[in-house]
Amino acid sequence: MLALGMGAQAASCVFLYGLPYLVPDLRHQFGLSLTAASTLVAAPLIGVIVALVAWGALADRYGERLVITAGLAIAGGALIAASRVSGAVSVGLLLGCAGAGGASVNAASGRLVLGWFGAAERGLAMGARQTAQPLGTMLAAATLPAIAARSGLAGALGACGLLCLVAAAVVAIFAADPPRPSRAGAGPAANPYRAPTLWRIHAASMLLVVPQFATTGFALEYLVTGRGWSAVDAGRVIAIANLAGALTRLLAGKWSDRAMSRLRPMRWLACAVAVVMGACALGMWWRSPLAVGALLAAIAVSVSTNGLAFTAVAEIAGMSWAGRALGVQNTGQNVAAAATPPVMAQLIELAGYGGAFGLGVLFPIVAIFAIPVRAEPPPLRPPRPRSGRLRSGTAVTDAPPGPPSSLSQASSLGVPPSSRAAWTRTTFSWPDASAGASRCGATLRPSPR
Repeated sequence: MLALGMGAQAASCVFLYGLPYLVPDLRHQFGLSLTAASTLVAAPLIGVIVALVAWGALADRYGERLVITAGLAIAGGALIAASRVSGAVSVGLLLGCAGAGGASVNAASGRLVLGWFGAAERGLAMGARQTAQPLGTMLAAATLPAIAARSGLAGALGACGLLCLVAAAVVAIFAADPPRPSRAGAGPAANPYRAPTLWRIHAASMLLVVPQFATTGFALEYLVTGRGWSAVDAGRVIAIANLAGALTRLLAGKWSDRAMSRLRPMRWLACAVAVVMGACALGMWWRSPLAVGALLAAIAVSVSTNGLAFTAVAEIAGMSWAGRALGVQNTGQNVAAAATPPVMAQLIELAGYGGAFGLGVLFPIVAIFAIPVRAEPPPLRPPRPRSGRLRSGTAVTDAPPGPPSSLSQASSLGVPPSSRAAWTRTTFSWPDASAGASRCGATLRPSPR
């Protein structure tokens, strides 16, 4: 299921986030300025913004396989149609339709991973799923400029459409929806948006999208026009940087599992994004050769936080709200992603690359303070006992209202049967948005003899 989710996500990312690598071809074919071409590149993201929450609600109601299959089929058909029309306006409208279809993968594939993996391994699994974006972008950087050089813009768009149709067929045949929690006797799920935690994660994620799309959106144009590289060579180097970005997402997910926290690693990585963006801006301002290395490092590091934010949103929202919450998360990110290319293009024309990227440093700095680390729920699992003996710890589960069984809780923590009677349990609970449930924890300590 993880491989299917990753494949579907990568197929959609090839055109959603790979079109900036066709900016020189778009400018040449339609005679566009850099700002106009950047606006055309943002058309799929506008479609994503319009459709994301609706796809998330459909995934909550009807399941992930149907939603992903239908969305990729729509995206593939629209891209193939875009390859056969002439005129920038017609291409832009069809790219927007393709983005609306591709939004289904963003909303549903994360929910698919959430349902099939437990909390202790979910960070790594969601990080692996999130590597699909840099991998899809890497594939686009490595192939789309070369395809456009041989077959023109139409050939590149047609290849994107064919890839989406193949991915839709694979998901339809092999994917399976995760088991859903029973709602028998349960009331309506509580709204997790009544607390500010999710809103702050959404805001921080939007801020961290700006350096990500500033670097990936203008790296090729900077290397070609500012450094004199060929488009093919620049695309290959950027593909390597995106591969490194996929690795940073995996490592971030593993880090969050070991730290039993999603938001603390996310804040530290936001600090790293601010540092590399600052180095990139200074290198461009001084026209230093180190600017290229800093730019490639920024491409790799700026994508590292996405998986952590997605996992935190899904876990805090609970399964009953996960599709909608991930839809809101993606919507906010894509609003920022759609606005970044045209705004950055204007800033580059006014202040140059150094000035524009210097302003981009402000966004991760603000995100550092927006991440709600103190509002994160308690640890995902109890501390590991040392020397083979159980220490006091906390077990966390999603369960219907009511205290968990002492014996079952002790068994889950590894207490031997002969010793269970000598342990006492203190039960506590806090609200959870999943299907009218509460999260229950049991703290076990030795009782006096």
